[in-house]
Amino acid sequence: MELTPDFDLSPFNTLGLASKARYGAVISARDEIGELMAFAASAGLPLHIVGGGSNLVLRDDLEAVVGVMAIKGRTIERRDDGSALVTAKAGEDWSQFVAWTVSEGLRGLENLAGIPGTVGAAPIQNIGAYGVELAERLESLTVLDTQDGKERRFTPDECKFSYRQSLFKQLRGRFIVTEATFALPRAWAPVLTYPGLDSLPRDADASVIMERVLTLRASKLPDWRVIGNVGSFFHNPVVRPEMADAITGGPRYPQPDGTVKLSAAWLIDACGLKGHRHGQAGIYEGHALIVVNHGGATYREVSELSAKVSGAVEERFGVTLTREPIEL
Repeated sequence: MELTPDFDLSPFNTLGLASKARYGAVISARDEIGELMAFAASAGLPLHIVGGGSNLVLRDDLEAVVGVMAIKGRTIERRDDGSALVTAKAGEDWSQFVAWTVSEGLRGLENLAGIPGTVGAAPIQNIGAYGVELAERLESLTVLDTQDGKERRFTPDECKFSYRQSLFKQLRGRFIVTEATFALPRAWAPVLTYPGLDSLPRDADASVIMERVLTLRASKLPDWRVIGNVGSFFHNPVVRPEMADAITGGPRYPQPDGTVKLSAAWLIDACGLKGHRHGQAGIYEGHALIVVNHGGATYREVSELSAKVSGAVEERFGVTLTREPIEL
């Protein structure tokens, strides 16, 4: 492992912000995590482990040691009943991993196709799309506990998953994900409830669903390789029914506990902010939930734009928006 001072993080965040860490390295083997932990402790600096940077907003300079997770490897354990356990190391690209499972004739992850980032970062955010959340497919998660340096395995219940939340996001920095195992059943039923998928035949195969998901994503979301972004920048707010009733128009999604989930994109658009720019940062013209980098945007511009959007929604609707990406 090569430890680099003034480590350039620009290639490791999909928002495309210029950023550098005091020290950094690319992690390609499990033992290198311990080396980084020891170095960070001796240098008196915090340690951050990042994946593809698809959910990060980075400051210009990080007084920290940063490890880029790049440990590779994936396996399939096929069971006699036709089900399978699929395990991937934390540095595997999530989108490529999903496509691989489908190509191997496995079904269950197809709705989560096309999401940028790594396997290790996916459970931290409990990624979800098109009617499926990662928590529904996870069998177990292997992590390194930075408090004692020991390896631990978590069941889905122990991960404390909820909407875009997990134990690992709440205790940020304590646990480093090293691999994830997913249970993909033989008795599979396609999830076609989401608009755009509901026109597919009820017996659509996983490969057909995956291609439709990729098409839908491409029609709504900008490619981060063309225009920098981190996908959805704000959570869809969940509010009390009376607050939802006070808002005229917009999608409403009643929740099992009696609350109502609102569309953050609709709220932002209703404030006239779709397409708004602040310096080189902006709200994407095609989707009000996406903050984009028009080229050379800074951390400050992104933060100020985020604050402006949150303030406008709060002032007009009384609804507080929560940012989705993690700030370092």
